[in-house]
This record gives sequence, structure tokens and C-alpha cells, in this order.
Amino acid sequence: NISLSVDNHEALCIIGSMGSGKSTLLRCIAGLELPEQGTVLIDGKPLMKNTKGGYNQIGMVFQNVNLFPHFNVLHNLTLAPIKVLGMPREDAEKQAYEQLEKVGLGEKAHLFPHELSVGQQQRVAIARSLVMNPKLMLFDEPTSSLDPVATAEVMDVMRKLKKEIPLIIVSHKMNFVREIAD
Repeated sequence: NISLSVDNHEALCIIGSMGSGKSTLLRCIAGLELPEQGTVLIDGKPLMKNTKGGYNQIGMVFQNVNLFPHFNVLHNLTLAPIKVLGMPREDAEKQAYEQLEKVGLGEKAHLFPHELSVGQQQRVAIARSLVMNPKLMLFDEPTSSLDPVATAEVMDVMRKLKKEIPLIIVSHKMNFVREIAD
């Protein structure tokens, strides 16, 4: 029995004990798990899994970045726009470079994930979600495995993102929540 809404330029943070369903809620919103009942609405319209652009309107950044280790950063970012959205390669690459600049990693496009720090990998994961032009971003423990410097870098990116797109964030780091949440 959960009901929530997030407005533009707003960051909603969800906290709670382990096993309470925070990540499951995000997975349901993202369409990765089906809720027993209820509907996810974007701009008042229900998201349909089988419609072009349906669940693609929601970007999700996981605690474990899940980058393809055998693809360089650029390929990691362009794969979904090309395969899922049918975007021409040139357009996908242009979008990828724009998003990499946004997260401060424009010069890292040709590196592989193992050549990046964990914090840089997390920012690549954010850029990978952004290339799909989502209307909502979900973050599941985005700073849990990061050192203080990398946490600050990711927080800086999220502060900027909040000005452009609504965010729903699950986190156990209370200082992070206090700073980013509305």
C-alpha cells in the first residue's frame, strides 16, 4: 500500500531497515519486477512494458554498476539507445559524449570499466541511464561502496541532475540523504 509522487526538480529519498522493500519498490517502479497490484504513472499515463518508450522513460542506477566489462565506456553508453530505441549510431555517440561531459568524464569514453575508479564507474552508470532520456531517475544505494571523494563527486552530479529530472533515491547514508532530499 505505497503511494507516492515526485515532482520535477525534486529528490525523494527512501530510507528504512534492510529487507523492508526499498529496492523492491524501485524495481517495481522501473518495471524490473511486477507489483501485486497498482500502477506506475508518468505524467499521469500508465507505463506499459511493451510500448516503445514505456519503461524506457525510467532510468535506474544500481548499487553495483553492472557495466559490460568487455565494452569500453562509449559502447556501454550507446548499446541501449541503438538496440532499444533504434537510434542511429552517430546520434547515440553524440548523446553519450554529452552525458559523459555532464558527469565529468568526457575524456574517459574509450576506457574500459576496469580502467576507472569505482566512483567513475558509478558516474558512467548514471550517464548510461541518461542517454535514454528518462523522465525519472531511480538510484539504489548509489554511494554505498564509494569513498568520501567519490561520494562527493556522485553527489555533485546528482545535485545537478535534480535541477533537470525528478530523482528517487534509496540510501542508508543519512548525511547524503539530508543533503540531497527534498
